[in-house]
Amino acid sequence: MSELIHDFVALSAQRNGDAEALVYGEQRLDYATLAALIQRTAGGLLALAVQRGERVAVYLEKNVENVAAMFGAAAAGAVFVPVNPLLKPEQVLHILRDCNVRVLVTSVDRLKLLAPVLGECPDLRHVVVTGDVASAPQLAGQRLLAWAALQAEGGGGTAAAHRVIDTDMAAILYTSGSTGKPKGVVLSHRNMVAGARSVASYLGNTPDDRILAVLPLSFDYGLSQLTTAFHSGATAVLINHLLARDVLLAVQKEGITGLAAVPPLWIQLAQLNWPADCTLRYLTNSGGAMQRPTLAALRQALPKARPFLMYGLTEAFRSTFLPPEELERRPDSMGKAIPNAEVLVLRPDGSECAPGEPGELVHRGALVSLGYWNDAAKTAERFKPFRSPQSGLMLTEMAVWSGDTVRRDEDGFLYFISRDDEMIKTSGYRVSPTEVEEVVYAREHVAEAAALGVSHPTLGQAIVVLALAREGSSLSAAELLAALKPHLPAYMLPQKIIMASASLPRNPNGKIDRKLLSTQLADVFSENAA
Repeated sequence: MSELIHDFVALSAQRNGDAEALVYGEQRLDYATLAALIQRTAGGLLALAVQRGERVAVYLEKNVENVAAMFGAAAAGAVFVPVNPLLKPEQVLHILRDCNVRVLVTSVDRLKLLAPVLGECPDLRHVVVTGDVASAPQLAGQRLLAWAALQAEGGGGTAAAHRVIDTDMAAILYTSGSTGKPKGVVLSHRNMVAGARSVASYLGNTPDDRILAVLPLSFDYGLSQLTTAFHSGATAVLINHLLARDVLLAVQKEGITGLAAVPPLWIQLAQLNWPADCTLRYLTNSGGAMQRPTLAALRQALPKARPFLMYGLTEAFRSTFLPPEELERRPDSMGKAIPNAEVLVLRPDGSECAPGEPGELVHRGALVSLGYWNDAAKTAERFKPFRSPQSGLMLTEMAVWSGDTVRRDEDGFLYFISRDDEMIKTSGYRVSPTEVEEVVYAREHVAEAAALGVSHPTLGQAIVVLALAREGSSLSAAELLAALKPHLPAYMLPQKIIMASASLPRNPNGKIDRKLLSTQLADVFSENAA
């Protein structure tokens, strides 16, 4: 049984090397071929004298080289750092410098954008590029190497991989917080292996599954599509989609059985005309609550696909899921703890909340990450010692305090209330943006919505709702406000509704970019606002 994340591919190759492992466009790799590619990549990195635990950043769109570079770095005993391909040079520079990246794997086109800032990365020694290396820009401080040359060095290399164990670092994923620059969440092999096993167990993944990787691989939920597939011996299909319809076409072409997305994408997918013979066996949602109208539309369009509503945080990968058979009774629940995890609802003093009492979600177990890279202060804020309920144990473990307020019902099912740093404080009240958005989304003419707290001269914060009307609707701000009044108390009604002319902006992980919207609306109630 595998204890290291890269062994998933090797073990699946041993069981059935001819089974299809990875699809990207017209490229189709079986497990034996993918395992060999990963080993050559690991050998190439070792030939570059990459040491145990050193960081290898991968700044590529979803493709075969991306997967091989990540798993090859792990196989060498290094640590892979997936970088979202949508990030700009300044953001990439922060990641490269923050975790002292030694090797960067990227494309020629992306390197042309990065070249002016790479001189500010003193730890970076090698840049490996896919594509035509002859057209790549010259670098002053790093050795430039073609992907093919790396493979050639790896194929003939004799260096043994560095010895690692399951509690060693495997990856660093950068996640944006409410303030400051992104933080690097350090994941161990144990974290990633336990997460893949847990998710695969409740989704019932088998070698017959074909899982579409839509989300960025720099996003823990997106990376999970690969690890879960490789653990199960299933097929992972990579797609860099531009439109929601591209996803539908990929599902049809590849006979996809498993599809994961975030709420804004599900809203778009729910409006498509899905075929009656769709092959989807299950749908998963994370990264925010799926609104009831969206869920209802998906269940009507895809009656054979079982929806799994999940909750997770990068610091603990995945925490809860709601079984599909509970949807009718508990459509608003985030479910219970996933296998091999314990999820608690605690008061500030660490005592457990009573049923119905709001408290902070705290996650303990094998999926709790190793903290934030090189940031003791932020790590101490989120990761705290936890005394096991088993008596007689002298050592404490670390649990992660999520910052999310939830409640538990009498049957143990959890319900999301709000994230602390998104809570709107208005007129002395604390208002959950999720609660406001639920009511907005329940209006039939609303396609997308976001509720935000914006600085106000008398209220502290005022609620502002940005909404996008469904195609063909002429819904106005005044009409939407009138529709909300019967359903919200006065203190929860928006002070301002802005009707968007286009889809709301997304962050690199596909979620509605609340941070950007908050910045854009910061002065909406100022004296100088138009």
